[in-house]
Amino acid sequence: MFERVSVAPADPILGLNEAFKAETRAEKINLGVGVFKDAGGNTPILDTVKEAERRLVNSETTKGYLSIEGTAAYAGAVQKLLFGAQAPLLDSGRVTTVQAPGGTGALRIGAEFLVRQLGIKTIWVSDPTWANHNGIFAAAGLTVKTYRYFDADTRGLDIDGMLADLSSAQAGEAVLLHGCCHNPTGVDPTIAQWGQIVKVLQAQDLLPFMDFAYQGFAAGVDEDAAGLRLLVEQMPEVFIASSFSKNFGLYNERVGALTAVAKTPDAATAVLSQLKSIIRAVYSNPPCHGAAVVATILTDPELTARWHEEVAAMRSRILTLRHEFVAGLKAQGVQQDFSFIAEQKGMFSFSGLSKTQVERLRDEYAIYMVGSGRINVAGMNTDRMTYLCKAIAAVL
Repeated sequence: MFERVSVAPADPILGLNEAFKAETRAEKINLGVGVFKDAGGNTPILDTVKEAERRLVNSETTKGYLSIEGTAAYAGAVQKLLFGAQAPLLDSGRVTTVQAPGGTGALRIGAEFLVRQLGIKTIWVSDPTWANHNGIFAAAGLTVKTYRYFDADTRGLDIDGMLADLSSAQAGEAVLLHGCCHNPTGVDPTIAQWGQIVKVLQAQDLLPFMDFAYQGFAAGVDEDAAGLRLLVEQMPEVFIASSFSKNFGLYNERVGALTAVAKTPDAATAVLSQLKSIIRAVYSNPPCHGAAVVATILTDPELTARWHEEVAAMRSRILTLRHEFVAGLKAQGVQQDFSFIAEQKGMFSFSGLSKTQVERLRDEYAIYMVGSGRINVAGMNTDRMTYLCKAIAAVL
């Protein structure tokens, strides 16, 4: 039977990474897959992660299964990070959190819940959005519609288009929102614009589903949660898929969470029971190590403070690279205005490079990026900046 199976197309991002690994030219640069790189071109393990792991190795007494939803310590740490350590919501009984295999797993669990328990048939995602969103939601049986988001002329948020499109959504449909550091554009709403978005969600009776994968990479750990916290203050029900791949550097540990804010404690209890039922049929229960690392760091004040410093250092490096990139293009005589890249947030930028230009960069200069022109700024390096800017100037 297997002989009848056709070859699936390569994933647009992970497939690009495989092609980069096979690249033999020494000057190669990978701006495709979304991982943070340090000045040496490595994806580092945070010092706080290493310290947490040392403590876990010394204190661990069992490799027994975790409960279906994960540990209470992890869930509590996730909720405090999302809503703030003193948030009244934490003691309301309206919040429930399940551990998930990365942000991707959290999104898929949530998508299954939307279809199975709420009978939702449609979810709205931004245009553009992370490439995998469409596949995750379609696989769960949802119809994916798009709302305008990126204004190609201003390189900013098309807030009027976004609000107009969401105003056409039907009551009871879901809306996928990016908490901060929008992937792939790097363009985020202001807090005033978040207020406008919330009003439309309320008026149309839409269910917000927030993808929150880069907390701490825009302005700060608490600052980046401003939109989310406004959302949960004014909306009775919210789903949040969070990931700790980036801000804890736990990429291969697949540490994520799905958090539901319900209208009442009884509703939250029911939601948790159904999420556990979905998880049981998919992967039974979650892995331990990565979540234990996160919980160890976030429940120790000294480690938490050190982690905030490490996140700030990563954030600062990305911002520095953005400014170096803009200056480097200008130094190469590029007339096109790329100053918007310095204003965008997080790891990614929507460069505006065409598919043809992206292909030329790969074929002629061994510079790899997604066909849409999305650049992972965190994959740049000061030592290679001149080469990168010269290559882009050439294809422009």
